[in-house]
Amino acid sequence: MASFTLDSRLDGAVGGKTASALERAFGMRTVGDLLTHYPRRYARRGELTPIASLPVGESVTIVADVRRVNERRMQNRKGSLLEVVIGDGNGELSLTFFNQSWRMKELRPGRRGIFAGKVGEYRGAIQLAHPDYELFDDELEAQVNAHSYATVPIPIYPATSTVASWQVAKIVGLVLDGLGEVPDPLPDAVRSADGLLDARTAVERVHRPETIDQIEPARETLRMHEAFLLQTALLQQRAFVRALSATRRVPGALLEGFDEALPFPRTPDQVSVGDQIERDLEGDWPMNRLVQGEVGSGKTLVALRAMLQVAESGGQSALIAPTEVLAAQHVRSIARMLGPRLAPEMMPTLLTGQLPAAERRKAALRAASGQARIVVGTHALLSESTTFADLGLVVVDEQHRFGVDQREQLRAKGSSPHVLVLTATPIPRTVAMTVFGDLDVSTIRTMPAGRAGIETFVAPLAEKPAWFARVWDRIAEEVRVGRQAFVVCPSIDAEAQSRDDTADPLIEDAATNRTRWGVVQVGELLERHPAFADIRVEILHGKMPSDHKDAVMQAFGRGDIDVLVATTVIEVGVDVPNASTMVILEADRFGVSQLHQLRGRVGRGGVPGLCLLVTESTAGSPARDRVDAVAATLDGFALAEVDLTLRGEGDVLGDAQSGARSSLRLLRVVTDADVIARAREAAAAVLAEDPALTRHPELAAALSRRVGMQERAALAKS
Repeated sequence: MASFTLDSRLDGAVGGKTASALERAFGMRTVGDLLTHYPRRYARRGELTPIASLPVGESVTIVADVRRVNERRMQNRKGSLLEVVIGDGNGELSLTFFNQSWRMKELRPGRRGIFAGKVGEYRGAIQLAHPDYELFDDELEAQVNAHSYATVPIPIYPATSTVASWQVAKIVGLVLDGLGEVPDPLPDAVRSADGLLDARTAVERVHRPETIDQIEPARETLRMHEAFLLQTALLQQRAFVRALSATRRVPGALLEGFDEALPFPRTPDQVSVGDQIERDLEGDWPMNRLVQGEVGSGKTLVALRAMLQVAESGGQSALIAPTEVLAAQHVRSIARMLGPRLAPEMMPTLLTGQLPAAERRKAALRAASGQARIVVGTHALLSESTTFADLGLVVVDEQHRFGVDQREQLRAKGSSPHVLVLTATPIPRTVAMTVFGDLDVSTIRTMPAGRAGIETFVAPLAEKPAWFARVWDRIAEEVRVGRQAFVVCPSIDAEAQSRDDTADPLIEDAATNRTRWGVVQVGELLERHPAFADIRVEILHGKMPSDHKDAVMQAFGRGDIDVLVATTVIEVGVDVPNASTMVILEADRFGVSQLHQLRGRVGRGGVPGLCLLVTESTAGSPARDRVDAVAATLDGFALAEVDLTLRGEGDVLGDAQSGARSSLRLLRVVTDADVIARAREAAAAVLAEDPALTRHPELAAALSRRVGMQERAALAKS
């Protein structure tokens, strides 16, 4: 008789001790949490797992036979050592147990079972010390047809050192035996149209399949459940925003005057995206739009035009940027674009935590009084002491640096303000659908005329170590013809952990025998380099005082610095048209999108850009593949797809998959684009007819169970 539901607490279903172990290991609290802990693969009782290729140091689960058993007294301490040799036809593995003679009665030669533990190595042979195991039941095997028994799949679950795979399987079996009706989140019409299983059958077959053929239909059904719940949640969020009333912001003389004074024509994409935003701001509900575009495609221009439209009716705009360097750069570029007539009227104001107290108070007063129509800042904008007279537009620059909670915190400082999210990290269609599904997405692909472009080359030091000297000579050559250069390092001080007075600035990582570079080490190297004797070199990193960072950036912008050695603090927003060259050291330590962002700092004016990706990673390695991919194309959208394929969606989605109750278990953004698109279409149809889901109580219940507040928040992060 059924005793619990998906919402039942685990301790009531499996007992307090087991429930505590599951919560510690996997964060499970309910029956539903347990039953969405799906097997990661399936073995067969007749399957032979290749022991010979087991990785040392990893936890493994294998199917094997007991070959030999031997017990002996230990020489150096009391007690006995039981050694059991198991094999699978491709190799042998030792199991060792201390002072457990009684296991000889179970582990007899000829017995077959599942064995799990961490692979260790002793005297050149691999072993499992004190492994968990479960032997197949000989009596049962004798009672049933041997062939059919051998083909029943064995679920192998994600496990830990405290909870083994078959322990999960036994607990799941116990719960399934006592589980009542399983509500089906999919409407009947969707399920039948797609040929999917009912929810109860899918859950039963994914955990206890009778044949291998039952597994994929069950996984396909549950994959659709995830996609459908996800898309319903995102579309509900969009509907929630559209249910709010917004102050209509009608364009007028400010925007017209700005457009007339522009010294260049807007690109076709800037025009079309600008028109979309213009219509949004005149609408009855708050705009909630994401604008994605390549570095230098004009996203700031598009955002500034929106700010002017809001200012026409007395409204203010707040732009939040991830770093102080970028915030200061935005204020300067906005003031420059506004010109001497509009800048005093709009009064673009910088507000960051590192400002001197007097300046910060003055900036906060300008924001609170409404005198500053444009306020640009970092997390200081989120402070309780920062208020606005009429916040009409929130602009979030580089959304992947902020969480939805921070976005909403800023939004709450106004009365349903419009929101514009900017990103220079191109987003694959599937990620846009999955992560930014509550936003309208606009794309700027065309680049402004007059850009000289960028050439990118890999300096593969593993194969051509002599190229390293050429890298520095190449920078010196560019400086001698009046240009500037960036050198980007993955850290501030690579020797911080092991510095001594005599250490060479080229330190080597003991594990990989590879050189580690920091801003400090490069600065010291260039001080001694003969080709840089007359070259002005400065360093920049995030731990420098705010006023010092700003002074360095301004000096570089004026041309008072020839070579800027920096961390990724210059990744976004830094605009120095005379900078022609960028060298990225240890390029393999950066992601594809980050490398693409970084090189976007050069080639921004009429000066051709050159980007040198310096790496010691070997050809064919995943790290080298990332670097080679960036060198092969300037198309950020193509690189975004490459990045997604190389890394998988876990890294790309970030927090949307974090936490034990994550909504993505079987769904894969890389491979399930069609499922996601179909789910979105089906979810939109359901919500169009039943926005409150009053006629779909099972869907509403599944949403509350699987997509809680944390998941909804995480869905808006990238």
